[in-house]
Amino acid sequence: MNEQRLIELEIKAAYQEDLLQELNKIVTQQQYQIHLLEKTCQLLHERMSSFWHEQNEEIIDQPPPHY
Repeated sequence: MNEQRLIELEIKAAYQEDLLQELNKIVTQQQYQIHLLEKTCQLLHERMSSFWHEQNEEIIDQPPPHY
């Protein structure tokens, strides 16, 4: 019975190792996706900020409509 129990524990350990490797692969992929999303958000923020500043400069440089 002890040998059978040992075999069962080895099988469980092997399954857990496979599961751990699969989960590690998924976490790595998700981290890469998060990194891309952060870069995209940063780029969008910079573009919106630049656009906002350009629009404000145009408004400031224009004379009022009654002139």
